[in-house]
Amino acid sequence: MPEPYQNSDQNSFAFTSATKRWPIILTQAIDAVFRAIPGPSDEVKTKEGRKIVEDLAKLKYELQHNRVLPPLRDDGLPDIAHYNDALVALGEPKWMDASWLFSECYLYRRIATYFTTTTKWNTFDVFLSSKLTTLRSSLPAILELAHRYSSVTLPSTFTDEASSLLFHEIFLICLWGNATDLSLLTTLSYDEIQSLQGSHARKESEKNILANDLDEIYTLLTSLKASGQQEIRVDIVLDNSGFELFVDLYLAGYLLSQGLATNIVLHPKNHPWFVSDVLPSDFAILLNALQDPVDFFITRNESEHEIKHDLRTEDTETIKGLFASLATFHAEGKLSIRTNKYWTLQDPFWTLPEQGELWEDLKSSELVIYKGDLNYRKLTGDVAWPPTTPFDKAIQTLGKESGCRTLTLRTCKADVVVGLDEGVDEKLRQEDKDNANDQAKRSWGWGGKYAVIQFCDGKA
Repeated sequence: MPEPYQNSDQNSFAFTSATKRWPIILTQAIDAVFRAIPGPSDEVKTKEGRKIVEDLAKLKYELQHNRVLPPLRDDGLPDIAHYNDALVALGEPKWMDASWLFSECYLYRRIATYFTTTTKWNTFDVFLSSKLTTLRSSLPAILELAHRYSSVTLPSTFTDEASSLLFHEIFLICLWGNATDLSLLTTLSYDEIQSLQGSHARKESEKNILANDLDEIYTLLTSLKASGQQEIRVDIVLDNSGFELFVDLYLAGYLLSQGLATNIVLHPKNHPWFVSDVLPSDFAILLNALQDPVDFFITRNESEHEIKHDLRTEDTETIKGLFASLATFHAEGKLSIRTNKYWTLQDPFWTLPEQGELWEDLKSSELVIYKGDLNYRKLTGDVAWPPTTPFDKAIQTLGKESGCRTLTLRTCKADVVVGLDEGVDEKLRQEDKDNANDQAKRSWGWGGKYAVIQFCDGKA
C-alpha cells in the first residue's frame, strides 16, 4: 500500500495547504467571529465569542509553530473519541509530521468544537459570509441555467443522440460546478440540443477531463429506465454549497423529470467543514434565494455593498419556477436529505462497509455520486498511488463486488490521481509552465484545470 501524503512533503500540495492555506483560513475565521460579537447587548455571547477568537488564534499559533496535535475537546458528540483514539494510535503527531487527510479533517473538527461547546454560538457557521458572497456572485450563471430548465425537464422528445448529448452536458456542468463560467456549455435549449450544435462545445470542455466514464453512466441509467424498474435511486455525496449546490439540484431535477431516477438522496455535512461544504442550513438559504430572488440577490446585495445585479420580471418568475419544481419533488418525497456523522470523520471511505446502517442504505442505491476533491481523496485514501492505478483498485473495499456503484465527479485540486493512461502524468508535468524546473511536483493537478469522471460498478 502506498504511503499517505504528508504535510512535511515539500513537493506535495499538502505542504502548501498546511503552511499557506490553513493560516489564512484561520485568520478569516477569527475575523468572522470578531465581527459577529454583539458587545454589551449580550454579555454571554460576547464572552463566548472572545473565547472562540482566543482558541482560533491559539490553533493558528500551534499550526505555524508545528506543535503536537492535542486531543479534541469533548463536545458530547460520538465522533470525538474516534478522532482522539486515532491521535493516540498515531503517536500524538506534530502538525508537519501528520498525514494531510487526517490533519485537515482534524483541523475542521477542532474548529467545530469551539462552537459546539458554547450556548450562544453552537449553530454559528463561521464560513457563512464567504458562502453567501459566492452564491450572490453566481447569479448570471444561475439565470442562464434557470432559463433553460423548463426545456431540459420536459418529458423527453429528444432523439437518442440528442438525449445523450444533453445528459453529458448537464453532468459536465455538475462536474465544473464550482466555476461560474459556462461559456463552453451553451447548448441547453431544446432546439440547440436537437440540432446537436452543442457537440463542439462539449468536446472543447472535455479536453481537460483525463478519464471519462460518463458513457457508462448514461447506458446504466437509460437501461434501468427502459427495463421498467419501479425504483431508481441515485445518491449524491455533496461537496460545495452555493452555485455548486445549485447545479447539483439542477442535475437532480433533470434526472427526476426524465425518469432516469425516481428518487434522489443528498448527503451534506453535519457541521461547518472545509470552508464551503454543504450543511443542511445551506439548502434553506439556497431555496429561499430561489423562492425570493429579488430579496436575496438584489436587496441584500445593495444593503451589504456587494456585487450588484439586475433582475427582470421574467428572470424572477423563471427562478421561482425552478424553485417550484424542486419544492414539488421534495414534497413528493423524490428529493430528500440525509445527514450522517460519517461524512466528517477522518477515515478514508474504505471503512464505509464497516458502517452498518449507512453502508446498507448506500447499497440500496443504484448509483452513488461523490462530488469534489475531498471525497476523491477519501475514496482513494489520499495515498500516493501510481497514476495508472485502476480506479476500482484504488477505492479498495468500494471496488468490484462491493455491492455499491461508485461514481466520482472531481476537478483535480490535490496530488492523488488514479486511472490515467500511461504517460499522461509525465506529459502534464512537462507541460506545467508554473513548475517547469521541478518535475518532482504534480502541481498540474492542484488548480482545478483538469478533472476525472470515474466509475466502478460494484453490483456487476
